[in-house]
Amino acid sequence: MSSHLETDERFPSGRWTGFFTDKRLPGKQDMELMLEFELGRMTGTGRDRVGTFTINGTYQVTDGLCEFLKQYPGSHAVNYHGFNEGKGIWGKWELRQSTCTGGFHIWPDGMADPSQPVMEEEADIPHEIESEELEPVGV
Repeated sequence: MSSHLETDERFPSGRWTGFFTDKRLPGKQDMELMLEFELGRMTGTGRDRVGTFTINGTYQVTDGLCEFLKQYPGSHAVNYHGFNEGKGIWGKWELRQSTCTGGFHIWPDGMADPSQPVMEEEADIPHEIESEELEPVGV
C-alpha cells in the first residue's frame, strides 16, 4: 500500500461491503469490494452476482462526492454517482447506454449496515409503588 493513503476516516482503504438495487431483480444485491483511496483517486476490485469487476474513480473529502466506474472485464461498465457523509458511500448507478438505473450503498467492513433501521432500547423508570404486602392466594 502507498504512503499517500487517505487519512479522512470516511474513506478507509481496505475491505468494503454493500449492495445495489435494481428494479429488475428482487431485493438487495450484495457486493464485496477491496478499495484504495489515495489523493482523490478511488480504485479497487470486487464481486457481486454479475461477476468480478474493477473500480476506478474519484472522491472528494470536501463534500464527500464520489464518482466511479464499475467495469466487468470483457463485458459492460456501470457509472456510479454518490456521496459519503460518514455512513459509507450511497447514491445511484446507471448502466451506460441504457435506461437501467438503481441505487447502491457500500461501507467499510466492520461498520454496521447503515441502511438498516436502528432500534434503541428505551423504557420508563417505574415509579415506586406503595402498597400493602401481597398475600398468596389459595393458601
